[in-house]
Amino acid sequence: MRPLQETPDYATITESPGNRATGDQMRILYTRYGMAAGYAEGKTVLEVACGTGVGLGYLARRAQRVVGGDITPANCRIAAETYRNHPKVAVGRLDAQALPFPDASFDVVVLFEALYYIPDANRFFREARRVIRPGGALLISTVNCEWGGFNTSPFSTKYFTAGELLRTMTSHGFDSNLRAGFPEPTNGPRTLLTSCIRRAAVHLRLIPKTMKQKEWLKRLFYGRLMPIPRELPEDPAPLPPLREISDRDDAKQYRMLYAIGHRS
Repeated sequence: MRPLQETPDYATITESPGNRATGDQMRILYTRYGMAAGYAEGKTVLEVACGTGVGLGYLARRAQRVVGGDITPANCRIAAETYRNHPKVAVGRLDAQALPFPDASFDVVVLFEALYYIPDANRFFREARRVIRPGGALLISTVNCEWGGFNTSPFSTKYFTAGELLRTMTSHGFDSNLRAGFPEPTNGPRTLLTSCIRRAAVHLRLIPKTMKQKEWLKRLFYGRLMPIPRELPEDPAPLPPLREISDRDDAKQYRMLYAIGHRS
């Protein structure tokens, strides 16, 4: 394995235990892991860029084995501490562009809210296909850069549009489909006002950079915040529906994109 290079401190922008989130933010968090749980039953799962590992235990309740890895040492330390005695979870530091595993090691690979941080995404796709067994799946969630309220994250390199993501996965040998979720609400005066203020803040580059700095803004516009747990508990609420889309559909009203690619 090639040595890990110096990287930005992604811990400052990671959804970490102790940070507080809006209800909508937590629903988005649950939705991506809920989607992955549907593919994880009895399988070996790798989460690349797992952050502090809040979803690893959630997946391990279904999977045979879960491996989580992140390039940021501080994130890995938190995840390793959370799951140090867990019989089905292993955590280690890794680079998404050079995965330290043999060919065909996993049934499922997931990459959530991290594709836009990878310097060379094509290298990740090649590595993902290499470590996924034939018939396995690659699952990706990413913010929709064509959404009207989109705001670039610090340290990001490239955001994929819906069409670009689908075509790129197909070009790397994945039989892929794409779903969209979390359409922007359009009814109610408070909703419209919040949306307009957010768009103006994005345009004027007034959105804070770190998770901690964003908390006061979230509290101001969205009210009560809830702490992010070390490990996601089961969510009694039903997951919001996702709409299947093609690379020709207009997905600008949706905040989130979810790609599912099957390896032949």
